[in-house]
Parts: sequence; structure tokens; C-alpha cells
Amino acid sequence: MKQTVNVSEKEYCYHVCVIAYALYTGKGKAVVKRTSEISKIVGVSKRTLQFYDDEGMIKVERSENNYRLYDEKTLGKLWEIMVYKEMGLKLEDIKQLLVRSENEKKGFYKAYIEQIEEKIKELQEFISRFSANASKSKQATSRKRALEKIELDEIRPSSRKYPYIDFRPSREIGNEVLQVENLSKTIDGVKVLDNISFIVNHDDKIAFVGSNELATTTLFRILTGELEPDEGSFKWGITTNTAYFPKDSAAEFNREDTIVEWLTQYSPDPDPTYVRGFLGRMLFAGDDGVKKVKVLSGGEKVRCLISKMMITGANVLIFDDPTNHLDMESITALNNGLIKFSGVALFTSHDHQFIQTTANRIMEIVPSGQLIDKITTYDEYLENDEMARKRQGYAEAAEDDN
Repeated sequence: MKQTVNVSEKEYCYHVCVIAYALYTGKGKAVVKRTSEISKIVGVSKRTLQFYDDEGMIKVERSENNYRLYDEKTLGKLWEIMVYKEMGLKLEDIKQLLVRSENEKKGFYKAYIEQIEEKIKELQEFISRFSANASKSKQATSRKRALEKIELDEIRPSSRKYPYIDFRPSREIGNEVLQVENLSKTIDGVKVLDNISFIVNHDDKIAFVGSNELATTTLFRILTGELEPDEGSFKWGITTNTAYFPKDSAAEFNREDTIVEWLTQYSPDPDPTYVRGFLGRMLFAGDDGVKKVKVLSGGEKVRCLISKMMITGANVLIFDDPTNHLDMESITALNNGLIKFSGVALFTSHDHQFIQTTANRIMEIVPSGQLIDKITTYDEYLENDEMARKRQGYAEAAEDDN
């Protein structure tokens, strides 16, 4: 079963498979869920689920009325199938893997890693991407040591775990997304937004860049209803459904809820199995669900918020510096998730590659509170605007000082 899958994708898929499979193959309790409900949980059509059943890839019980019923173990098998599909495996190969032991599956995975050059390339990309970032430089240094020690006969799959981040809108977004007209706002005597106007199109992924982070956060809080503008107005399209990742999320987690209880309030389906599925994507194991949200670390809170962004099915995502507190694997997974996202995204980040590979439009609110709006990539924006390069240089220097 020779496939042309790069190492990072294989590692990413394998670890997601292990986590999802472990999460759902525990007690095998009966889940009274029919095909239409499971279709929503896993994200595949009812016809595909029936095909898997007919092909013997999953074992589905039948009700007295001949409805297909799914238990947790079957749901785990479905997640495993989804991961193998992400790896690009053919149907017959997937069938063979499903009946193998866990040790055989691990052997299959290790056999895929045939070319050490790919592993070296992956490590080099991590080093290149993150070594200049002060908050991630320690992890990049660790990767550099791993690269220096690598030997041809000792290559092993990475133990690092990749979340499975996949934003799927529950409805398609229309042509009218967002219209902002003459928006102004003063904070502590400083006018951070000065007569800002713009229109967001249905295929926009807009990165807000520059050093004026207070202005961007203020704009996001206005657009999500947390603040009122001093002047001007904005209007969301009737087909839009927004999800917001705030820079300061302390209020979200200042409560006695467990992680599962906290996420359930945002879920269209209150069933614990459905909710735990989204937590599993973000590397929360079964027992983690009973942890109180008020005791979570910074990274765990970010992972919870990303789970929330996925489970809502929003077609407009607003991220205010989501890469803070995330490790490199999670940043990469979030980056890939936003690239694949079919809706609209408004975001800010300090990660240059994250912006360059995701955004097709760049906005910058300069210190005077006015807006620069360019339909371009981030690299082109910096290349064609000397003042933008200077402002970005100041912002990076300030981040390093902090």
C-alpha cells in the first residue's frame, strides 16, 4: 500500500486517529443514534455511512423497525476511517487496516516513513518558521537539536500530537456578509477607530496587521456586540453566523462548569458523545472532560475556544491572536484548518507564515485610527509599502521586548 503522503500529514492523521479511536472505543455503550444523527457528528453523508455498513467496515446494529443504530465503538471506527481517508488511502487499503491489530497499524505507519529527507525538511521548516518568534524559540531550538541528532537507521515517527481542526459551516454564506460605515471609537481619550468603512465579501479571509492591536481588538468587539461604536454603524448579512475567539477570554472560564458542560452550551446537539467528539479533536482525552474550566492552563483554554469555534458551525470566524499559548503543532493545525475553511475569516496573528498562507486581503488600522485596506497577500503588502514594513518591524521589536 504505497502512498504519496508527506510525513507531516501522516503524523497528523495518525495521532488524530489514535486519540479519536481511544476516546470512542471504551465501553461500547449503546448510543441510540440513527444514521442521520451520526452523519452530522462525523461529517459524512447518510449514503456513505450505509455504504460502510454494507461493505462490512463498521458493525451496525438494527432496531426493531430496521433502523441502523450506532454505539461508541462503531463511532470510533468511523473516526478511524475518516483519518485514513485524510491520509489518501484507497478503500481496499482502509478495509485491510480496520481489521489489523494496534501493533500492526503502528507498523504500517512506521513503514510509510521511508525517506529521511522528508523528516529533515519538516524539522527545517519548523526551525525556519519559529526560531525568530521569541515565544516559540525554545521549541524551535529543541527541533534543531533533534535535526542534528537524526540518523538514517533511527528515524521514528514524531511523538508530537496534532489536533484535528476542521471548521465546517452549517450553512453556506451569501454574497452580503458585512458592511461597516463610518465607524469611530475612542478609548481612554484616544481615538482608536476613526471613520472606518469597508465591505467584506463572501470569499474574504482578512488579516488585520500592524502594531495597533488595541484598535483591532476594539473593532472585533464592536462587530461581535461587546462594545458600542461612538459613531457609525455596521450590518451583518442575513446568512451569516459568527464565532468569536477573543484576545481576553477570562470571563468565559470564570465558572464552575466542566469542559463538557462548558462546550455543550454552544453545541447544536447537547448529546455528550457529540460534544466529546469536538474535544477529542483538540486532544482532550475522555477523563479531561470532567475537568473544571476555571483551572485550565492558557493552552487548554485556547483549545477549548477552538473546539467552540468548530462546534458552532459558523460561516464567519473572528480570531483575535489565536496563536498565543499554542505549540507549533497546534499552530500548524489551525493554519491548515483556516486555509481549508470555506467561509469568511477576520483574524490577527503575530505569525508571518500563518498570515501569508491564509489571508487574501490585508487591513491595517494605523495609529491615527484610519484604515488601510489592500486585496493582496501579506508578503506583497509589505514588499510594496515601505511604511508598512517599518510599522511591522516596530511591532516585531515590541513583541521581542515583551
